[in-house]
Order: sequence, then C-alpha cells, then structure tokens
Amino acid sequence: MSEVNEILKKVTASIEEATSKFNAKAEDALKEAKKSGVLSEETKAAVDKMATEFNALVAAEKTLKAAVGDLEQHVAQMPFNNAIQVVQSVGQQVISSEGLKDFSASLESGKRHSVPVKAAMISTDVPGQIIAPDRLPGIDVAPKQRLFIRDLIAPGTTGSNTIYWVQQTGFTNKASVVAENTQKPYSSIEFEEKITPVRTIAHLFKASKQILDDFAQLQSQVDAEMRYGLKYVEELEILFGDGTGVHLEGIMPQASRYSPAFTVDKQNGIDDLRLAMLQSQLARYPASGHVLHFIDWAKIELIKDTLGRYLLANPAALTGPTLWGLPVVATESAAFQGKFLTGAFNAGAQIFDREETNVVISTENTDDFEKNMVTIRCEERLALAVKRPEAFVTGPFTAPASGG
Repeated sequence: MSEVNEILKKVTASIEEATSKFNAKAEDALKEAKKSGVLSEETKAAVDKMATEFNALVAAEKTLKAAVGDLEQHVAQMPFNNAIQVVQSVGQQVISSEGLKDFSASLESGKRHSVPVKAAMISTDVPGQIIAPDRLPGIDVAPKQRLFIRDLIAPGTTGSNTIYWVQQTGFTNKASVVAENTQKPYSSIEFEEKITPVRTIAHLFKASKQILDDFAQLQSQVDAEMRYGLKYVEELEILFGDGTGVHLEGIMPQASRYSPAFTVDKQNGIDDLRLAMLQSQLARYPASGHVLHFIDWAKIELIKDTLGRYLLANPAALTGPTLWGLPVVATESAAFQGKFLTGAFNAGAQIFDREETNVVISTENTDDFEKNMVTIRCEERLALAVKRPEAFVTGPFTAPASGG
C-alpha cells in the first residue's frame, strides 16, 4: 500500500504544480486578450492543453483516492491478522497493474486509469483466516440428449416471414405408344399452393452481472445451456408440431401410416424398418434415415441368433448407429418409445432459417440496471416445409424389437 500512496502523492504534487502554471498562463492570456481584444491561436492552444492535462490529473487523483478509501473501509472492519493479508494481497494487485506502472512512470496527459481490485479479496463475509478455497475444474452440467434430426433434413434460409411453395399433389400418366397421325393422349399433373409461416422459438434467463463477469466459463456455459434448450424444443417441434397457433407443422402428424407390403416370418424391429424403407421407396422417395427411441434401438442391437451371437452389434468394436445402410437417430422422446419414423428426410422436408440461434445480453430489461442483473435472450426463427408427407412412414413396431 505504501507504493500506491507514493503514486498518489506524486499525482497530488503534479496537480499543485499544474495549478500554479495554469493560473499563471491564464493571467497571461487575460492580459493578452485585454490588450489586443483577441487571443492568439498559440496562446489558446497552450491554455487548452494545460486544461486537458489538469483535468486528467484531477481524474487520476480521484480514482486513486477512491480505490484507497474503499480498501481502508473494508480493512477497518476485519480482524488485524486478516487485514494484513488483505492489504498485502490487494496492494500486490494494484502495483502489478501494467496500466498503473505506465501511469506512474509517465503521468501521461489526457488519460485516466482505474485499478481493478477483485471483490472476493476484500470480502468481509469469510470468518477467520482468509484461505483460498479448493476449486474443482469445469462446471458440473446436466446430461443432454444428442440432437441429430435437423442434420438429416435439407437446410435452407429465407429473408421473409412466410415460405410460399408449390406442391405436386397428383400425376396421372397416360403416356402410351401411338400411331402416326393420331391423337396423342393427355396426362394430368396436379399442383397445390402451400404457405408455411416462419415461427419463433425463444426463452429468457436472468443472471447476476457480477457472477458472469467473474466466471468466464460460467458465461459460456449459460450460453451453451440456452442454445441446447432451444434446440431441444426445436427437435420436438420438427417431429411433433401440430401446426396450430405458433407451432411448426411437424413431420409425425403428416407422415404416412406404416402399412407393410407383406409380412415376414417371425417379424421383428429390423424387419419393420426394412419394410418401412420399402413403403417409402414405393412412394418414389428412397429413405435416408430412421428415428427411434434409445430403448428400441438398444433392443435391436441386442438381437441374437439361436447360438447367442449378436446379429448386428459387435461389442468389441461398435460402429456408428446404422441399419440397412441408413443412419439411425436415437431419441429420448417418450412419445417415440415403441414407434419409429423412417423416411426421405433429405428430399421430403426442408428447414428454412430466418434467424439462426442467437444469444443477446441486456442490462436494460425492467430493473436490471438497478439490481446489477442481466437478462439473456436466446431465440431463433425458422420454418419447416414437409413437402412430401408420403416420403415419411411412421408406426409402432409389430413385435418387440428384441424378438428374433
């Protein structure tokens, strides 16, 4: 602390010297103005420069006095042994500040400087000796579901609040062989206009400004949690949105019901998914992926033959989740247990991002400024167009997925 006080003394002495010089220069300027009626540019510039330097020194003195005064108040409320440690710790922070070193060396004009002192170092809430707590690395976070549904669907962007598109709803093929000079047959193609509105998914979060400032990792974790929360709801909307109100019109309510072209002896979950692929293929949309519950996928992976050997899984070297050459997206959604969704995600649907996921922090919401709080908003705007509902097939497994 003695070094801080020495710097403060230098600043105070500089102010006294600057005051006398400024007063003398001001008197000279006054005499010049009375004599000639105006001030010369040189005199005016000199006075302005001295005024700037003087104001900067006064501001620096106030900053240093405030820092020292606040520290003294905190220290005065502590036991003597604690006070010694705090003074040494805070003093080291102040002296080690690079900005203060530069300021002390040159006392540059026109610059202000504040010394950041960690509040935790001068807290009076810790009883007894000040002992640094053991701090575990990282943050213990809640487990999350993996989200991959969006990755299966064709991406897109839009600059509007509505997606207008045209869907082919029918095709009657009358093409045939015809003789020369005879009437050619007419085929018919039917279209329907479709309008898909852009929807908003959003949520807010309040936090202490201090805790976000003090723990950078916590701020990034809040950002990650909010983005995850948004994507989780987006996932549910893409799958189950009913199109009413502000909801997306999801895939499941529009998908074709599972209706296998034939049955298989001892049919199980593996057969169901292959027959669903066939149903999608017969609709002229080859499937590109499967979605099913974690439990049902585990049952399929654990199917064994009569000798107890796994049909699909190799426990020693598991590969990515695939079945019949297509990626499998496992979900925790309870609505999916015992069911599946197979379809041409890349051709039958498309997502249009109007505003990609963004996180905004504000201190101007309600009384945040008064309470040192921040409001964090996370939102996105998107539209989902299920262009070919027949490209998707959904239904329950006809037999326990573990049957085999």
